[in-house]
Amino acid sequence: MTTTVPATARKPATMAQALTRALHDAMAEDPAVHVMGEDVGALGGVFRVTDGLAEKFGDDRCSDTPLAEAGILGTAVGMAMYGLRPVVEMQFDAFAYPAFEQLVSHVAKMRNRTRGALPMPLTIRIPYGGGIGGVEHHSDSSEAYYLATPGLQVVTPATVEDAYGLLRAAIASDDPVVFLEPKRLYWSKADWSPEAPAQVAPLGRAAIRRRGADATLITYGPSLPVCMEAAEAARAEGWDLEVIDLRSLMPFDDETVCASVRRTGRAVVVHEAHGFGGPGGEIAARITERCFHHLEAPVLRVAGFDIPYPPPMLERHHLPGVDRILDTVARLQWESDWIDGRGE
Repeated sequence: MTTTVPATARKPATMAQALTRALHDAMAEDPAVHVMGEDVGALGGVFRVTDGLAEKFGDDRCSDTPLAEAGILGTAVGMAMYGLRPVVEMQFDAFAYPAFEQLVSHVAKMRNRTRGALPMPLTIRIPYGGGIGGVEHHSDSSEAYYLATPGLQVVTPATVEDAYGLLRAAIASDDPVVFLEPKRLYWSKADWSPEAPAQVAPLGRAAIRRRGADATLITYGPSLPVCMEAAEAARAEGWDLEVIDLRSLMPFDDETVCASVRRTGRAVVVHEAHGFGGPGGEIAARITERCFHHLEAPVLRVAGFDIPYPPPMLERHHLPGVDRILDTVARLQWESDWIDGRGE
């Protein structure tokens, strides 16, 4: 679905506002869409993403729940089985863990269990990631847990436009979608028109945010702005970097990623999640399997450290930054020279 929007109709909007509009439009178009979670009604959510929905659609369609994540998600499973399209908000990333059993045992398996007879049109919104000075249990990057669960789609926007488009696509899907919202990008702004959103993004398609020839940075969600900044800084070092925003972690867009890596011959995966057992390991393996004869250096990763999320004063050291990305890009040249026999 594409709409041409006059430049004069566009105005600055935040990612949070785009998400709110996506929920509003989905609820207005389909009475089966119900929003539920802790403080999503009168308060409008901790990050005010559901602000105004209860007033507009009533508290039977935008419902506050008890502080019981397993109960929230279990209720949503029953609603989806009976033909509704629930959108569940888990207040913070680590708060979603009590609902994990419901997610693995029922949400992810229901359609397969019924041989496709029973769809599971359920969207689980989870604010995730660091960069806001949050304490423990408020800054986790838990995407690897969901990627390790077959039957789930996992998506995360990095732009205002995609926040709207991906959420609309997630709610419309007949399969369960874990919708990861980068907390530190809630207040990021872009010229965008909520009256005529430019595009509803398809699930499973990555976007090339910057064209380049020397190496490919592969990232998603909160790390996209950092990669874009690093790509600009790399110009001073003579590197022309391509930047890919995955948008969808599952299904994964092998076509776009591999086409880029085959052109550049080098790849770095960047994300906030821990390195060992994190998404970057799987992405690197997929690239290596599909692009081995085009690679001029091993696929490298820049990730959060393999520790529980640190206190707020230390998070700037923990999160991937421009300097760590540029250091890793420099290693690509050293690795290339070593493979070619020119390294010392």
